[in-house]
Amino acid sequence: MPRTVFHVDQAKSMRDQATPGHNRWHPDIPAVAEVRPGDEFRVECKDWTDGQVHDDDSANDVRDMVLDHNHMLSGPIAVAGAEPGDLLVVDYLDIGPAHTVDRGKGEQAGQGWGYTGIFARDNGGGFLTDHYPEAGKAVWDFHGRFATSRHLPGVRIASNIHPGLAGCAPSAELLAAWNRREQALIDTDPHRVPPLALPPLETNSLLGSLTGGERDRVAREGARTVPPREHGGNVDIKNLGIGSRVYYPVYVPGAKFSIGDLHFAQGDGEISFCGAVEMGGHVDIGVDLIKGGMRAYNATTPIFRPGRQEPRYNEFVSFVGISVDESGDQHYMNATVAYRRACLQAIAYLEQFGYTGRQAYLILCAAPIEGRVSGIVDIPNACCSLYLPTEIFDFDVRPGADGPVAADRGECALAD
Repeated sequence: MPRTVFHVDQAKSMRDQATPGHNRWHPDIPAVAEVRPGDEFRVECKDWTDGQVHDDDSANDVRDMVLDHNHMLSGPIAVAGAEPGDLLVVDYLDIGPAHTVDRGKGEQAGQGWGYTGIFARDNGGGFLTDHYPEAGKAVWDFHGRFATSRHLPGVRIASNIHPGLAGCAPSAELLAAWNRREQALIDTDPHRVPPLALPPLETNSLLGSLTGGERDRVAREGARTVPPREHGGNVDIKNLGIGSRVYYPVYVPGAKFSIGDLHFAQGDGEISFCGAVEMGGHVDIGVDLIKGGMRAYNATTPIFRPGRQEPRYNEFVSFVGISVDESGDQHYMNATVAYRRACLQAIAYLEQFGYTGRQAYLILCAAPIEGRVSGIVDIPNACCSLYLPTEIFDFDVRPGADGPVAADRGECALAD
């Protein structure tokens, strides 16, 4: 096992660790460790909510979650010799869940279990929040590389374990650009629910070992970790699993690489915002540098080579969406509308087998569905498709002459 450069006690909040991590992006958050090109090392991570979600049958924890506390990242980790303009080469050598001492089921996500959530519209929302505005939750039990949920009977998914969030620290100039452009977007509809973007917020910020006035300044300036940006960040790409190699742009001396938000499994799009099987755990990493790589490869965002450890399903039922919204209004080449319609078609289909809409929504979040932009040239309709693997179900979900066989499949966990 490689040496651990960032250790996490899963029983404690990230705020109470011997070496705390951070939940904002800023170039002045100090590095907690240094590695060298060619090194291999382990980073341990809390789940993205820092233990706010529990293994129970209520979604009150999702409904009442403190969102600006979230995305507790492990790091930053400096890489000796890294300079702005380089590419940081990160190999994901191994990824695994956290464990209790006896490797059994524990109280923290990753200790034998994980969860998927639907956020309430007035506290985070999600891709289909106008259709599913109330909180919901599914708890998944891990069985090696598979998971089942008492809240989603009849489903067994294979793991495509990966980090949802990773990247290098932004430069001061890039950080200022993020905050400026996102605030301009917010200003177009400042009272929207959910909001259009999230500006810097001092409340509940964690900034490593910074204290005093320096901490206060960084808290006022630090970017929230919710979206993906030029440095990577919260990309939530299910193919960045074991065996992947990612080339991250470097913006500050030492790169200051951080990682977190580990997922046991996820479909394309992570459509409910808490749409993966979330967990705490560890990542084994190898690093190297391509000096001047950003200019050499004209790289302004990460480049990656996917690994080959993801599950391979052979049969799918697929659904098509076009850029005509639910009210029948035509949109011009809008792939977001098209993918939403494909998701809604899949949910309506699964409801015919006895799942509630919320259960079907959660299945599409956690299962390794494939989402594709299938057509982006045929005006006025973009065409997106969603591929649902049939082999995750213990009954036949393929269309047939006898029609769907419905059964009582219960309900996901709901809020009071």
